[in-house]
Amino acid sequence: MRILRHILLCMLLLAGTARAGDEERKLVSRTEPEYPDLAVKMNLHGAVKLKIWINPDGTVRRLEYIGGHPVLAASALKAVKDWKYEPAAKESTETVEVKF
Repeated sequence: MRILRHILLCMLLLAGTARAGDEERKLVSRTEPEYPDLAVKMNLHGAVKLKIWINPDGTVRRLEYIGGHPVLAASALKAVKDWKYEPAAKESTETVEVKF
């Protein structure tokens, strides 16, 4: 039982150190989304949540819509695609929220 406890503790410590390297990258350039005409007519406000994959050079490689109003989603995706992050040694992922 004691050995099992030590093994679990070591696994937790290793998992924690592996996660520590996934720090948030600093946003260098941000394009604001356009407020869609339909959203204006509907007086629609809110946020769109996206998962983004960032290349080592800081450009956004891939986007995934997670949640938020679908009328606002296309505008948020278009804007975030142009965002630039600081360079890093490897690709990283972030979850961002675009507010309207």
